[in-house]
Amino acid sequence: MRPSPVPAEAGVYGWHFEQPPRPDLDAGRLLYVGIAPRYMANRTSTQNLRKRVRYHYRGNAAGSTLRLTLGCLLGLELRRVGSGKRMTFGKVSEAALSQWMADNARVCWIEQSEPWDLESQLISQLDLPLNLDQNRHNAFHGRLKELRAQARRRARELPIGS
Repeated sequence: MRPSPVPAEAGVYGWHFEQPPRPDLDAGRLLYVGIAPRYMANRTSTQNLRKRVRYHYRGNAAGSTLRLTLGCLLGLELRRVGSGKRMTFGKVSEAALSQWMADNARVCWIEQSEPWDLESQLISQLDLPLNLDQNRHNAFHGRLKELRAQARRRARELPIGS
């Protein structure tokens, strides 16, 4: 595995795309922000920027709201897997999504010891169409929420995949 330039520290990360996942989204501009670790009042997290960014690039839709959003926007079929509670795009489509991200996604970050405050500020002040949490004011919010809900409904109607 190649060494990662992303630090193993707490912070905020932002995603932009050379080729956006939909033609009505702008290429090259910030479309999504996230944090690592997330705020947890009762316990400490082992998450950091490096782990979280790596998971977004290589994980699956069940553990990455960004991957879930991108896959839905790209028209991938969401499927129930395992016991049927988790939903991913399946091995082949998750691999295709990882490749699409490697080709198109770019990530930036800033180290921040308590990143949740900065994340809230960014979401409230910037046009971040791929963020759902804390972002009801965004013009794309309703469309994205419905698109993801449709994908989940379809997945529940299909047999459980591998």
